Amino acid sequence: MAIAFPSRWTLLLASLALLAGCRGAYFHALNARAPDRSSDTFVYDQAQGLSLDLYRADRPMAPVVVFFYGGSWRNGRREEYRFVASALADSGALTLVPDYGKAPAHPFPDFMHDAAHAVAWARANAARHGGDPQRIFVVGHSAGAHIAALLAADARYLAEAGLAPADLAGVVGLSGPYDFLPITNAELREVFGDEGQWPATQPVNFVDGDEPPFLLMHGLKDRLVDPRNSERLARRLGARGVPAQLRELPDSGHVGMLIDFAKPGSPLLRNTLEWMRTQPASPR
Repeated sequence: MAIAFPSRWTLLLASLALLAGCRGAYFHALNARAPDRSSDTFVYDQAQGLSLDLYRADRPMAPVVVFFYGGSWRNGRREEYRFVASALADSGALTLVPDYGKAPAHPFPDFMHDAAHAVAWARANAARHGGDPQRIFVVGHSAGAHIAALLAADARYLAEAGLAPADLAGVVGLSGPYDFLPITNAELREVFGDEGQWPATQPVNFVDGDEPPFLLMHGLKDRLVDPRNSERLARRLGARGVPAQLRELPDSGHVGMLIDFAKPGSPLLRNTLEWMRTQPASPR
């Protein structure tokens, strides 16, 4: 199976905090060091009671980032990721962090529908908040990277929200699981349901050439999500003629990738924003 359990030694404080019940305190510490940027909260799906936090950039017609956080499709809250959103906004991107339904109450594909509605809200409202609706990037870490990639690869979800993969300017995946069958972990089985629908959960199965450009980043010390997930998705995208860059970081682990990405002045973040600037606007 492509998702492995964290080793005792590699994730250290991060794995203990995230996987042993101290998540809130760990993210509080990260947010305490984040740039002090204010945000506004908007309801993007009234029926489901789902909201997003919006962080404005200090520039007009800024690229728009919709950031999907991780948490094994079971955990997480948007306010925990202020340190990521602040770093992105501080670097010049209008940044939205939506909540989405979590398993087991909301298993696959519920969170995919939520994600599509969040992107549709971004498309409809970006301009009034200083963003460019033709330059929307979906970005995610871990389970959030899976959500972002599947949105761009399986067009059915965006179609339900009146959009298409061509409405995205690009996808950035950090430490994402994209090709992880068979599913042997009991908690993940709760997320993805019966074996008959497992093929529909894998982004690699839907790559057909209509995807926007991808930037995939993975730490080679990742013991939670096998880096070969990113390698296989990059190969599949390239074989279908989709522009795809794979950046493997030899000294990064699973959580460390996100922390390095969101550090103020991070070269990883700076290079990502530079990659976004080189991508053409959505043609639609």
